[in-house]
Amino acid sequence: MKLLAVPAFSDNYLWLLHDAHHAIVVDPGQAAPILECLQEHRLALQTILVTHHHADHVGGVAQLREATGARVVGPATERIPEPFEPLRQGDTVDALGLHFSVIDVPGHTAGHIAYYAECPDAAPLLFCGDTLFSGGCGRLFEGTPAQMLASLGRLAALPGDTRVCCAHEYTLANLRFARAVEPENAALQAYSAACEKLRAQDLPTLPSTIAKERAINPFLRSRERAVIASVLAHAPMTNPHDEVAVFAALREWKNTF
Repeated sequence: MKLLAVPAFSDNYLWLLHDAHHAIVVDPGQAAPILECLQEHRLALQTILVTHHHADHVGGVAQLREATGARVVGPATERIPEPFEPLRQGDTVDALGLHFSVIDVPGHTAGHIAYYAECPDAAPLLFCGDTLFSGGCGRLFEGTPAQMLASLGRLAALPGDTRVCCAHEYTLANLRFARAVEPENAALQAYSAACEKLRAQDLPTLPSTIAKERAINPFLRSRERAVIASVLAHAPMTNPHDEVAVFAALREWKNTF
């Protein structure tokens, strides 16, 4: 099974997974890059996985469906180009011989979902859209801090070797903020240096892993003493033991960083 990060727009990745014959694609905001990739590798598109309704994730769905006949699956409560198969927490999508579990991860949008699959001969896969980024998390456009904190907790509980396939190349900007939050985090410093080398060669920093994100991502570490101390120094609050309030202050700090 081959995993490709197909670039789109200025910083999107359209994840394409194939077995040399058939393929699935995740969040195709543009059709052209995927059609070119399918032609280059002589692949038949089988399934389109959608995580949420934003235009840079669904803009190419209709064209790809018309061109390939692929089925479309996506979150039941969001505006996904019809027709599509609505999915909720606990549902399973079978594609390319893999069984993708659907995880509800509201926060970035109200009905955002993620897809997780164990792979027979490789590490598990997580397609998380705009919920979890390497070193960061999505903005709260529709959901609440409590929802996002819970959503990230669900993803952080996945096996450590899980490959985290985020939808954007935001890593370096996220890591600059992460270092401001945890300047003494040695794992974060080493990861930042490695990612800077990759981007200098115009290579993706993704996929990351759940274990890596647990070690370096402040939004998965918002209960750590060092992170709490930095948040309180930046924005003092009356109840520093309120986990949701600390997370909300951390996200607001990132918004204006």
